[in-house]
Amino acid sequence: MAPVGPNLDDVLAESRRRLDRVGPEEAATLVAAGALLVDTRPIEQRRRDGEVPGAVVIDRNVLEWGLDPSSDHRIPEAGDPDRIVILMCNAGYSSSLAAATLQDIGLPRATDLDGGFQAWAAAGLPVVPARGPAAES
Repeated sequence: MAPVGPNLDDVLAESRRRLDRVGPEEAATLVAAGALLVDTRPIEQRRRDGEVPGAVVIDRNVLEWGLDPSSDHRIPEAGDPDRIVILMCNAGYSSSLAAATLQDIGLPRATDLDGGFQAWAAAGLPVVPARGPAAES
């Protein structure tokens, strides 16, 4: 059976065309200037590889509710819809799809970290051990 619409590669490419993706060093600079870095990796990856100090952990399955400017469930850090929000997954794929969705729900400056956590760590930027059970939020 032939696919009816675009495949995942097409959707990913379209999502990325809408984003001003950032590399690790630029992400670190933006975070230092007030951007919000959101780690969407599952707890297993955070335990295995560590976390970025200062990143807010929001599991992917509740990401939109945690950041939607109109949601009663948004995190306190998501109060300003014009704040730069940088999503970070493990390698920079699911974060691209999620960042495009965040733009759709009213966060025009949402983007993602090109290469994800793995690029951050490879660039020698700070990584700390996972925070334990509380990191499962």
